[in-house]
Amino acid sequence: MNRWNALTAVVAIVVCSAVAADEPPSKIDFSHDIAPLIKKHCGKCHTGGKREGSLSLDTREDLLKSDSVVPGKSAASELIQRLTTNDAEERMPAKADALSAKDVDRFRAWIDEGLPWEPGFTFSTDRYIAPLRPRRVELPAERAGVSHPIDRIVAAYYDEHGVMPPAPLDDAAFARRVSLDTVGLLPTASDLTAMAADQSPGYRERFVERLLQDRRAYADHWITFWNDLLRNDYRGTGYIDGGRKQISAWLYQSLVDNKPYDRFVRELIRPNADAEGFVLGIKWRGRVNASQTVEVQFSQNVSQVFFGINMKCASCHDSFIDTWKLDDAYGLAAVVAEQPLEIYRCDKATGRFAAPRFLWPELGQIDPSLPKAARLERLAELMTDPQNGRFARTIVNRVWQRLMGRGLVHPVDVMANRPWSEDLLDYLANYLVDSHYDLKQLLTHILSSRTYQSECAIVEVPSSGDDYVFHGPEVKRLSAEEFIDAIWQLTGTAPDKPVAPVSLPAFGAETPREQQFVRASLVFCDELMRSLGRPNREQVVTTRGEVLTTLQALDLANGAVLSATLERGAANLLKDSSSVDAGKLVRSLYLQALSRPPSADELATAVELLGSPPTVAGLADVLWAITMLPEFQLVR
Repeated sequence: MNRWNALTAVVAIVVCSAVAADEPPSKIDFSHDIAPLIKKHCGKCHTGGKREGSLSLDTREDLLKSDSVVPGKSAASELIQRLTTNDAEERMPAKADALSAKDVDRFRAWIDEGLPWEPGFTFSTDRYIAPLRPRRVELPAERAGVSHPIDRIVAAYYDEHGVMPPAPLDDAAFARRVSLDTVGLLPTASDLTAMAADQSPGYRERFVERLLQDRRAYADHWITFWNDLLRNDYRGTGYIDGGRKQISAWLYQSLVDNKPYDRFVRELIRPNADAEGFVLGIKWRGRVNASQTVEVQFSQNVSQVFFGINMKCASCHDSFIDTWKLDDAYGLAAVVAEQPLEIYRCDKATGRFAAPRFLWPELGQIDPSLPKAARLERLAELMTDPQNGRFARTIVNRVWQRLMGRGLVHPVDVMANRPWSEDLLDYLANYLVDSHYDLKQLLTHILSSRTYQSECAIVEVPSSGDDYVFHGPEVKRLSAEEFIDAIWQLTGTAPDKPVAPVSLPAFGAETPREQQFVRASLVFCDELMRSLGRPNREQVVTTRGEVLTTLQALDLANGAVLSATLERGAANLLKDSSSVDAGKLVRSLYLQALSRPPSADELATAVELLGSPPTVAGLADVLWAITMLPEFQLVR
């Protein structure tokens, strides 16, 4: 299929934006290559709030403000000049030995790679200390038109920061956003018709309720979120040789049943045979680094997924980027160990052995004399204790990020960072606990707020770090699975059955929907899904890339998988081309894909592309043109 002649402009926009954004993977590890050098050689004068010569290295933003580095151009950076000059009064570090050529080369490579920085990390000693225990929030007073607790907190925040609240979404835009966010599907024609017909008070809340009552669609969508977080997949490393075990059936049924989150986590930590794949991790073949053993994987995964902690650095040595120690990582690892667990530092045995210990001993102890199953039982209790505020804060932050495009705490895996609204984070965490850890109820609460139901914020100069100011929801890209599902939904090209070993609920009459089909979340990852960002899940994945890459642009422009799918879809829609009304077909496609009718120009162009009578090639081009629109690929 050759679309370059008719639709070059669309491709050019996509490809050009992709080329500008695509970057090669970094070869510099900030945590190990750069942070120790800054701490050792620069910390005395340029970190911890000190800024000799107007240079602070506390954060990446502080470094950039100093104009001492030019990202991507080490040769033009004053920092390198200061490190290498022979002038004793100009050379840094002052009154100390010059850096070795190897260390200077590390700084050069770091700058040339664009200054990669550990997300959320700061050298400042005046760091925000994240609370552990829950904190009750006094809500701001209601005001005219602002009664929802979330909106009351956000309205007060807007007042404090001089932010003009964004305009509300219209019904069609709301239906599209909330449908994609809750069940991962485009709203159907009947969805839009039902919303237009019901304008009585609470009609949007009833629309959300109908979506969330569709247990199958909800599970089909959110299993992607949890597969990423829990490293669960249907094939890949470890599944062939028995070094890894699926939890797919348990996970899917848990979502279908809307299992309370505290119970969900307890069943993962002290699992039965169906849920033990998370605890077992990946048993790699051959010799591995000490930080990749099953026990240490457990420590890293539990810390990251449920508490927003990066324990990987501390799995090798005391962390350079936060306060966690090697003994903390191994103490948690020892909970799941079958035998005494020797502590390794930088892959070298220390001769010391770890005692099972929870990350916050003030919440309770784990008796090291207990058998493994009992230790895991105790760990599950401590993790889900209502007094463990970090547990609830972490999941509500992840949910907020999924719905709003950015977390209350950013990044979501650095929960030690200051939230842009402590009150909102704590309010939502308490709301989850008070509602017995019902994640659907949490979703309903957020989705019913004016804050969620607002237009996406467009900010001329985005802020970051502690300077970040919330202006409203952010634009999100369709995930790989959402994009594929949308194509299948438009074209009827979904596979006949899932590959995931799950039990799909019957369609039934509980929540009838149009076009129920096997979803992309339940099938093997193909080349297009991989290109669009579906991970291999050998590591915990909490967020996917939001920037279009060159590979994605090329696969979308003329990739074999997408082209074949659109051709099959066009053939499905044109089974009897002689009876097809071209205008009606185009209007239907626009309504399904974009939740709006085509403009006069769009209609005329699409009908012309279809041909008379409509051809499969022409309809495939129309489908491609619609699905390449930013309006289709973004959740606004």
